[in-house]
Amino acid sequence: MFPALFLGYFLGSLPIAYWFGALRGRDLLREGSGNPGALNAYRVLGPVPGFLVLLLDLFKGILAVALGEGVAGSPLGGLAGGVGAVWGHAFSPWLLLKGGKGLAAGAGVLLAVDPRLLLLSLLLFATLFALFRRPYRAALAVALAQPFLASVLHPVPPYLLFGLGLGLPVALRHLKDWQR
Repeated sequence: MFPALFLGYFLGSLPIAYWFGALRGRDLLREGSGNPGALNAYRVLGPVPGFLVLLLDLFKGILAVALGEGVAGSPLGGLAGGVGAVWGHAFSPWLLLKGGKGLAAGAGVLLAVDPRLLLLSLLLFATLFALFRRPYRAALAVALAQPFLASVLHPVPPYLLFGLGLGLPVALRHLKDWQR
């Protein structure tokens, strides 16, 4: 599992939004919300680069799951690769452990592991956002709910750990914004 986790971390750590900004002479760590993610790329660079970053971040998550399964030779490797990708996206060594919020990479992981997990997460986010009109709080709550959601659909310990490993970096990245 460790090679899959490491490979996922490396893949997730590639700072695509930051590179898009650098190509345009912009530093996404200093501009906009100060985080190199798809939403900040959209805000600072415009809709086309923002959409491309979103797609590439989703693809990072999907690819990490596929490569993790290939390296480990089992679906558990895919879970480890996906968890690694989200941790790498949120805490990139290329950006001195800064990174994105992990939502796009995490969505790609959920899509690859079980699309129903992504659907449940989106429904929970939409419900919480509709009730409270606080996107960062809704995202934080969905991140914290990942172990529960994964365990509901797959009631075995690896999926509980997967949900915890996936949700924790996203929650950590959203804690500073919970008042928004």
